[in-house]
Amino acid sequence: MHAARVAHQLRWVIRAIGREFLDFRFNYPIEIVSAACTTRTANYYLYSDRLFLDDLEFDDRGIAMKHYRVQGLQYNPLFIAWWGLFNLEQYLRVKEDKFLQNFLIQAEWLRTNAVERKDGAVVWPCYFDWQEGRARLASPWISAMYQGVVISALIRAYRISGDKALLALCEKGTRVFEKSIEQGGVRTVDGGRVLYEEYPAHPLPRILDGFLFSLLGLYDLSVQTDDPRVLALFSEGLKGLLSQLDSWNYRNKWSWYGTHGYLCPPHYHKVNCLLLTVLGNLTGEKALLQLSERWDVRNRSVLDKLEIFLVFMVTKNLARLRLPRN
Repeated sequence: MHAARVAHQLRWVIRAIGREFLDFRFNYPIEIVSAACTTRTANYYLYSDRLFLDDLEFDDRGIAMKHYRVQGLQYNPLFIAWWGLFNLEQYLRVKEDKFLQNFLIQAEWLRTNAVERKDGAVVWPCYFDWQEGRARLASPWISAMYQGVVISALIRAYRISGDKALLALCEKGTRVFEKSIEQGGVRTVDGGRVLYEEYPAHPLPRILDGFLFSLLGLYDLSVQTDDPRVLALFSEGLKGLLSQLDSWNYRNKWSWYGTHGYLCPPHYHKVNCLLLTVLGNLTGEKALLQLSERWDVRNRSVLDKLEIFLVFMVTKNLARLRLPRN
């Protein structure tokens, strides 16, 4: 009886793992928008009808709000900017004015909710506490990723409206990239190279996609204004990215989710691949294109995929066990 019960439980575990494996969406639906890679278009670099759009609700003005399990409904500038960019791409594809209006409503919220600090930096904070791995961020906190995506959204609002006040906001929004975490910024230095942190708190989570999104925000502003200071910030970050690529690389097959110690879930991995391709094409850096090609899920065999899935499951659950207990 004992052997039969063990065999039954083993079959149940195998079936459960099989179901999880089938649900592990290796080729998550995200695409590069080729038009965005030409100078000064209104398009953004990535498009997906799913990415970052789950758990969104909207206030009576149509502003996106993110529903968090612990924090409840919150205004998060990242998701407001992303919802705006999603609607802008919809408008550019189908030319329906409601999508343009949705974009402009989000952009106006970003304008009116920008906070200018005493040091002259403009920030878009989150007003809720956040635990990212072992790093704790207390309200109000900022993010290199959020600053970058907001800047990208406002640059596109400027390209549509011609309102130069938006450029001034974006320029001030880059000043946190000059400042260390201890100075209230998002900048760290590792081995003499500069990196920009999605979550500027210790121990550093160092998430790759957040770093990449922040670089695109700096790139957008540098292209728009030809400001040498912003271009220098972008160039410093690009050199830092190139110096640290190996730290995110799992066996030339997949990407690590920063220093959390587990592999990226499929949607974050796909974002990493596509953003590396975009930045590689914009800068001509072959190392970015080569790593993106190695990570491409189309190059993975069935055994590769099974390995990635199993390593993800094991490392993800181990990481959960290491989380601080509140």
